[in-house]
Amino acid sequence: MNQQISTQTVSSLNEKPNLVFILADDIGFNDLSVNGQLHFRTPNLDQLAAQGTRFTNFYAGSAVCAPSRSVLMTGQHSGRTPVRANFMTLTDEQGNETYKGRSFEPEEILVSEVLKDAGYQTGLVGKWGLGEANDSGHPNKQGFDYFFGFLNHVHAHNHFTDFLWRNDEQVPLNNKPKKVDCAYCYKFDFEGTVTPEEERFEYVDERLREEALSFIERSATSDQPFFLFYSLISPHANNEADQVEWAHGLEVPDYGEFADKPWPETAKGYAAMMRHIDNSVGAVVEKLEALGIADNTIIIFTGDNGPHAEGGNDPDFHDSNGELRGIKRDLYEGGIRMPTIAWGPGLVPSGRTSDHMAYFGDVMATYAELANGQLPGNLDSISFASELLGQEQTEQHDYLYWEFHLHGSSQAVRQGKWKAIRLPLKTGPIELYDLSVDPGETHDVAAEHPQLVQQFAAIMDANHFPHPNWPVSTSDMSPDRKRRQLASEE
Repeated sequence: MNQQISTQTVSSLNEKPNLVFILADDIGFNDLSVNGQLHFRTPNLDQLAAQGTRFTNFYAGSAVCAPSRSVLMTGQHSGRTPVRANFMTLTDEQGNETYKGRSFEPEEILVSEVLKDAGYQTGLVGKWGLGEANDSGHPNKQGFDYFFGFLNHVHAHNHFTDFLWRNDEQVPLNNKPKKVDCAYCYKFDFEGTVTPEEERFEYVDERLREEALSFIERSATSDQPFFLFYSLISPHANNEADQVEWAHGLEVPDYGEFADKPWPETAKGYAAMMRHIDNSVGAVVEKLEALGIADNTIIIFTGDNGPHAEGGNDPDFHDSNGELRGIKRDLYEGGIRMPTIAWGPGLVPSGRTSDHMAYFGDVMATYAELANGQLPGNLDSISFASELLGQEQTEQHDYLYWEFHLHGSSQAVRQGKWKAIRLPLKTGPIELYDLSVDPGETHDVAAEHPQLVQQFAAIMDANHFPHPNWPVSTSDMSPDRKRRQLASEE
């Protein structure tokens, strides 16, 4: 049943604000210079933080793309949300496994639909990964008036692809990608491609930026507020480049200021990708200011999960996570704690740092409150609109919960200073860390706090909602554990 949310926060606003959510794809907490990055600068994001609020305890919905975005869209944590991995593993009566992507069903209510019903124009530019062209998960069937970008995960790997989608039509690009052998691409029902350097003519990231700016410009002439989900495809790698010797996965038109650095080619590509992200954020701010709508717009910048070790990238080279442990596909802090900035002149306090604990699932309630919209039931979402606007935040999570269903399984809970991890899900031993003194999760204190371990076990059990599409794996080899095991053997 839908319910009207509190209007205490929005009553202080002159009108419903425009909402821009900018999502980087695979980014470390330390990949912003305002957070400590030393190899490259992110001046536009640094300025965004100086003019807005930097959140230091904001978390992704999961540790990989599709489930993280599903949490963002549905306001349900990863133990309940309908998409809990990038693909489903289905087993028939003979024990044969098949793989299939999971799309949103028509009855599932997304934040885009909540905002559309509240009178917003809604647009998605970039990567979706939650529905294909002819199924119920297509963005235009899930509350987005306009869509331009990628539907499929594997398709979105190639930054020099040969077509993109505009709503339900393909838009050809001039690039000429080559098909490559890909052992896992069939699970996504898409062929992997890599584009030779001499056949790269249109950088998709630049095309997406142009489309995002065009959507803002068109929307500014309307009497409706707008919601733009600007879903970047960087610094995600083209994983399929591992199959060829003539390219690497950190695909950019050129290395720019990093060309002469004594770094691996992939490290130059990663830095150039981060520069492009930063420039894109700057272009959005510049467009809002030029149109005279910056003072009634709120930007949130964050990432969908931690940094990757794909396409030749080494996340340790640029120290992408600083002291945080883990990377993409880990529920340790490095896999899910995101560099996050909110900006809105006259709305969001400037020069402020917030340690308020929130996560992707809270965007649903927050945006609904700002838009004076109606929330569906059965959510794991608490509005942080008051915190966003610098007002007293009264309601907060007692804890945050995650679970993960890819390359093994795992669960995690953050409650105050405590962080509990269980690998594998349901049956594994629980690790316990005191983040107030050990943000890097290096010292497991579970043996010293058996009662806390029992409490966290109960929270994990209560928040795992079994579903036949997401069977529980008994593997406990997370990317972090694999990396540590390899290091110990060297």
